[in-house]
Amino acid sequence: MADNKVYITKTSSFFPNNPVENDEIEAYLGRIGDKKSRVMPIILRQNGIKKRYYAIDKNQNITHSNSELAKEAIDKLLPNSADKRSIQFLACGTSTPDQMLPSQASMIHGAAFEQPMEIISCAGVCLSGIQAFKAAFMSVKCGNTQNAISTTSELPSPALLSKFFEEEYAHIAKITERPYIAFEKDFLRFMISDGAAAVLLENQPSGEINLEVEWVEVISYANRLPACMYQWCEKTPDGNLKSWKEFSADDISNKSIWCIKQDVKLLNEHIMRLFAEATQHALLKNKADENRIRYVIPHISSMYFYNILDEELKKKGVSLPTSKWYTNLTWVGNVGSVAPFAALDELIRTKPLEKGDQILLLVPESGRFSYGIALLTCR
Repeated sequence: MADNKVYITKTSSFFPNNPVENDEIEAYLGRIGDKKSRVMPIILRQNGIKKRYYAIDKNQNITHSNSELAKEAIDKLLPNSADKRSIQFLACGTSTPDQMLPSQASMIHGAAFEQPMEIISCAGVCLSGIQAFKAAFMSVKCGNTQNAISTTSELPSPALLSKFFEEEYAHIAKITERPYIAFEKDFLRFMISDGAAAVLLENQPSGEINLEVEWVEVISYANRLPACMYQWCEKTPDGNLKSWKEFSADDISNKSIWCIKQDVKLLNEHIMRLFAEATQHALLKNKADENRIRYVIPHISSMYFYNILDEELKKKGVSLPTSKWYTNLTWVGNVGSVAPFAALDELIRTKPLEKGDQILLLVPESGRFSYGIALLTCR
């Protein structure tokens, strides 16, 4: 079987509409129970995010579907229709598809391309983008195809609208004088952003910037820990997940079973510790020279974790000082699986790159604690 070199020859990213400032968030998402969130000021201080993007307007109408966000990124990547027709493989990741069926890749294929091609969909949370990237990388690496596009797109904002929490809020109000939505649901409303990114992979260098993909490592610690971030289910006292299929229709509404939730205690205890462990493992396994790495793109959901990750890496003896780090979290928001590739696209456009420079992508996922690490070299 072939063992081709694989190059990123083009990147793109797309953010819908105008950036939304902190004081505008509830103008878009709405107020639960018509009351300003008590946790919003605290969360915004911790996460350091100043702007984010929503594919919704102030009337809570969706302006772009998830697959449309991905199509916009693909159109920016390959504006020429002839170039699009040459694509042989499409890998798509998301944690927020527009529908359960058909698959994300099927919808994006139908929206963005005219020709038949091989497709693959990757689900999950923040890792779904780098999983799609690895699938595209492996297709070119092994000679299955000469080229591939990987996309990742996220549209969480419609699921965070206040109208979807009103039934739960009204139900709680019946049994308590001071109703509130649980922190593990409410705080995420002030973290997340919509957007998409796309990457073209080829077996020959052909762009102005050619980044050789040296390796991509993905590792899961689900054997050690229970779920931390989850949706369409509820966590039971023993740490297992109870599927929406086991709830009545009334319970699904009254308990907002459909919404995204995160176990903050579990997150804080393990996410950065295992992030450093996974990074150390990937670097040692692939005999990477940390001194050669010029830029590090760490996907962090909040600036709260910035220094914590730095400390955990130092504990593991990993030499990746923050002077090498690049993040655009504060001005685009937490775009989940899109974040590392949107940051890579921005870094390529705004920072100097020379032949031999290396870029390390670090991607955590709190779903059930899994991580992706990739090393790129400028050729």
